[in-house]
Amino acid sequence: MFAGRLLDVVMELLSSLRSMDPGTVDQEYNAVRSQTSVLKRDLGLTTEAGALKENIKKNRYKDILPYDQSRVVLSLLTTDSDDDYINASFIKGALADRRYIASQGPLSSTVIDFWRMIWQHDVKVIVMACREVEMGKKKCECYWSPVHQSAAFGPFTVYTQGETHPNEDLVVRALTVSYQQVTRSLVQYQFLSWPDHDVPYEAAGVLDLLERARNSQGTHTSPMLIHCSAGCGRTGVICALDYIRDLLVTKQLTGDFSIMKIVLELRRQRPSAVQTKDQYQFIFTAVAFMLEQALQAPSQPLYSNRAELTKRPTRTPASSTKRQSQLTDMSDTYAVVNKSKQPHPPQPGPAYATVATPRTNSGSRTVPASHHYDNDSGGAPIYSTVKPRIKASAPPIYDIAAPTNQRQGEGPLALSNNGEYQLLPAKRLSQTDDDYEDFSSSVTDMTNLCSPGGIGFNCRIQKPRGPRDPPAEWSRLER
Repeated sequence: MFAGRLLDVVMELLSSLRSMDPGTVDQEYNAVRSQTSVLKRDLGLTTEAGALKENIKKNRYKDILPYDQSRVVLSLLTTDSDDDYINASFIKGALADRRYIASQGPLSSTVIDFWRMIWQHDVKVIVMACREVEMGKKKCECYWSPVHQSAAFGPFTVYTQGETHPNEDLVVRALTVSYQQVTRSLVQYQFLSWPDHDVPYEAAGVLDLLERARNSQGTHTSPMLIHCSAGCGRTGVICALDYIRDLLVTKQLTGDFSIMKIVLELRRQRPSAVQTKDQYQFIFTAVAFMLEQALQAPSQPLYSNRAELTKRPTRTPASSTKRQSQLTDMSDTYAVVNKSKQPHPPQPGPAYATVATPRTNSGSRTVPASHHYDNDSGGAPIYSTVKPRIKASAPPIYDIAAPTNQRQGEGPLALSNNGEYQLLPAKRLSQTDDDYEDFSSSVTDMTNLCSPGGIGFNCRIQKPRGPRDPPAEWSRLER
């Protein structure tokens, strides 16, 4: 696949990525954040359309608005009340005939606009990097139908021809959409293992997703639609990796290749693209893995060996989704108190706690710096933790009610004088706090987060009156 100078460039890049100091990556990410503000000012980037009174409710998050200079303008009008606004941005690709639409996940009030955009630009492939509900919050409205059924979204009729699960991370749906007696086909790839504000546990699954999406795209010149919830963090990472993949496949990699430059170019077109430091670090990890695969099979198309991709996981400072499922001692339960705006330093706690800990080459575990967002303003701990006393006669009971993207710095435990753990109260977010998402300052209904499911706990618990007097709802399943 590579020869001469290009082979030397690829090997040099791979060596550089492998030896990259985490501190250097942190410095680069901080530079990305600071230069983003400079780019916005120097290029005169504005968000006036998204801030209009008639459009403000069409934005899932009040601080993620598309730039007027790169936003998708809807020209297909299906009713007299339609306008041209949708929270989505065009992003240029590495090749002239390839580009992306980076979009927020549609709201119930913007699903028709979402399909207007798909029809107008003849989208053939959709990459969905989120679930419909995460952490008990609606992250994306369902814009497709159940398998072998139809659903109407205004003048558009969507039919799901089939649904497959190539692996535990991915759902592939074959869709058809009809409008004014014309029917088109498209494919949706939903990646399930990517927690919000976090990164996947391994790079192989994401690279496999990119290969499948590109195979479906084929020679179509229509833009690939990529979305998560806000259309910036996870969406930005996918755009960056696919952009770099195209550079590699078309042999455009040069010695001055820079991930930082690519991310800055994305941010010039879509606000907050690649939103956290962990997401930025994940690009380095995935690109290194991408180059390894290309060098190991130079005569094969990039990523063609899916079996090899799956069996060679790349550990990253990533999500606790799969890591948590591998723990053998999960007898502790979690009470969700509030969504943090900025993780606190780690507190002494039980040994089982799942924190984002990348593995170094020596196999040791290191605790990375906390997440950084473009619009951090501080906040309170995310979870408070309760450690119930375990009866010697009862086997451990596993509680899976903990959210999947649990962060470092969760609510601490305090050891009382009698040797038992007590639940420390979590601070409540103030009304002036402003973060990536508008979160409620209290959690009164936990029905959407988890369900008892016969595991012996009812997640809709009230505030404990003390460690010796737990709520009546906290009952164990006696065997």
